[in-house]
Amino acid sequence: MSTSLPGLYIHIPFCKSKCPYCDFYSVTSLTLIPDYLESLKKELFLYKDYFFSFDSLYLGGGSPTAINESELANLIEYVFKHFSFSPDSEITIEANPDDITPQKLKLFKKLGINRISLGIQSFEDQDLQYLQRRHTVSQNKKALEMIKTEGFSVLGIDLIYGLEIQTEKTWINTLKQALVYLPEHFSCYELTLKNFIKIRPADEEKLRQFFILASSFLEDNGYIHYEVSNYARKENYICHHNWKYWHHIPYLGLGPSAHSFHSNQRWWNIKSIKKYCQLLKQNSLPIAGKEELTEAQLRLESLYLGLRTKSGADIQLVGKEAEKNLPDFIQSRLIKIEGGKIIPTVYGLLFADSLSLLLFD
Repeated sequence: MSTSLPGLYIHIPFCKSKCPYCDFYSVTSLTLIPDYLESLKKELFLYKDYFFSFDSLYLGGGSPTAINESELANLIEYVFKHFSFSPDSEITIEANPDDITPQKLKLFKKLGINRISLGIQSFEDQDLQYLQRRHTVSQNKKALEMIKTEGFSVLGIDLIYGLEIQTEKTWINTLKQALVYLPEHFSCYELTLKNFIKIRPADEEKLRQFFILASSFLEDNGYIHYEVSNYARKENYICHHNWKYWHHIPYLGLGPSAHSFHSNQRWWNIKSIKKYCQLLKQNSLPIAGKEELTEAQLRLESLYLGLRTKSGADIQLVGKEAEKNLPDFIQSRLIKIEGGKIIPTVYGLLFADSLSLLLFD
């Protein structure tokens, strides 16, 4: 996979309704969209001499499909006017099933979008109601049928597991129904809650069962479990843009709360649309904070991120004292060693975060 060029992420922080479990920055008032898009163009313009060329563009949110067709076309045309993209660039848009129409899909293709990440979440209406999603299973199916009819290089289906009301039977049913549409990519996210709300996650043991169940089912059906939450039908369907995050490849994030990384520096934007717009009207970058990573921090991050992927982490990243523990982890079937790399097993992926800390000194 060629990942040498940076990736560009654009945050669209608007949603028609806010899911109670979502921790990404977004607002439900759409009145600020015109001002926001103008400010976004200004931020992009201010970076044009710092970042020159990309090979991935990811429109995330929020809900990128909350903005109308003309606004989306205008934004993407502006991006392509001021930044250079390689001919085989991966262009992704996140979408909600109830926003999908044949007209929008035709526009996506015209704009060069070749990858759709569809927030299905479940094929059980009771799960969707529990999560307070706007769409139904029927709308899920209609959206998927429209996308398959229009034809895109990659269809990605996003699912959530670990709801208190979920059972192994309903989780498998969701996976089976999703498989009918032969998506090139799956993302299966564990329900995580940052605030105290009425929604409840399943207990730890149930969460582990759901994770193993998804991994076994999808691998049995030909998918590569290439990262903790992600599966691809073939190597070339792996999310090219997200791969950069996991391998310290530069990326530029535009919009409130977006993060960027270059060399050993990371910076992030403020979490407020109004402040974001105010700063850009003054020709000031809306940066909330930045950090310069030390060699030790980069090494720990490389170990942490590597142990979340099937490509693993270089064994040289392991501390000399911690290296003594490797045989125990191999014996426990959490990792294997191949070609100078520590590769997590599916059980190892369950404990990837703690494994990295245990192997670093």
